[in-house]
Amino acid sequence: MKISVKVVVNAKKQKVVMEGDTVKVWIDAPPVEGKANKRLIEILSKHYDKPKSSFKIKSGLKSRTKIIEIL
Repeated sequence: MKISVKVVVNAKKQKVVMEGDTVKVWIDAPPVEGKANKRLIEILSKHYDKPKSSFKIKSGLKSRTKIIEIL
């Protein structure tokens, strides 16, 4: 399954909200050296109740909009 994700970095609180076909995720980490991507996977893992190894960023490694594959 693939999902479209829009990321908001450096947020005060982390949260996950569905906006139509897109999942909007607020992350409490800066977009430096992959910290935001790592935190995104952790947040999605908790939200979907699946292990972190089930999530892969297919596109958008350096973008605010990403395509995430859930195995």
